[in-house]
Amino acid sequence: MAKKFLFVYRDSTSAPNQGMPSPDQMQELMARWGAWIEKFMKAGQMVDPGDALHATGKVLRAKGVVTDGPFVEAKELLGGYSVIQCDTYEQALAIAKECPAHHDGSSIEIRELAGLAG
Repeated sequence: MAKKFLFVYRDSTSAPNQGMPSPDQMQELMARWGAWIEKFMKAGQMVDPGDALHATGKVLRAKGVVTDGPFVEAKELLGGYSVIQCDTYEQALAIAKECPAHHDGSSIEIRELAGLAG
């Protein structure tokens, strides 16, 4: 039975600042992401291509305390997520190795979903 895995894309804030990509570089990057997503959506292995995340947000802490965040102390920025469906961690890892984020130096955290939502 296929399992679902969450891919969490992290950008290291300690990486050398390469500046903003040019419009041509951004177009090329988006084309690579689009091709990767299309490949695994057609194969039935990508359940949700996910989305990018803004760098800012709010955190609801214990006792109802709300703080700006979410990662004031973090050394990595949570950049986005996807949901993948496959049988093993090894298959999920193979998909992650083809991801443009991996090729651009970002890390991808792979976590199996517990399946509590059905």
